[in-house]
Amino acid sequence: MIPVPSQVRIWLAVGRTDMRRGMQGLALQVQETLGRDPHAGDIYVFRGRSGNLIKIIWHDGLGMSLYAKRLEKGRFLWPSPADGTVSISPAQLAYMLDGIDWRNPRHTFRPELAG
Repeated sequence: MIPVPSQVRIWLAVGRTDMRRGMQGLALQVQETLGRDPHAGDIYVFRGRSGNLIKIIWHDGLGMSLYAKRLEKGRFLWPSPADGTVSISPAQLAYMLDGIDWRNPRHTFRPELAG
C-alpha cells in the first residue's frame, strides 16, 4: 500500500490515458489537461483504455514517484469523462487498488483457486 498522508488530495484523471507514458509524460498531462501543478504534493491517478491498468504519480517533496497496478481479472471502476476531474479520499484509493468499487465497496473479483 502507498503511504498516503491524510492532507494529500487524490485526483482521478477521468477519460483514457496512454499507458505508454512515463513519469514525465503523465506530469505533463497533469499540467496541460488538468491545469494543475504535478509537483504540489497531490496524487494523480490515470487509467488506460482496457481499464485493468492504473498509474499513479506523486511528488512527496523529495522527488516524483510512479506507481503502476494491473488487475489480472476485472477492471478498475472509473467515472465518466463528463464528470471532469474527480477527487477521492485515501480510503477510496485503497479500495480502488484492491479492485473494490470505491463508490460502493464490494469485491469485483475473488479467486476461487489458489493456483
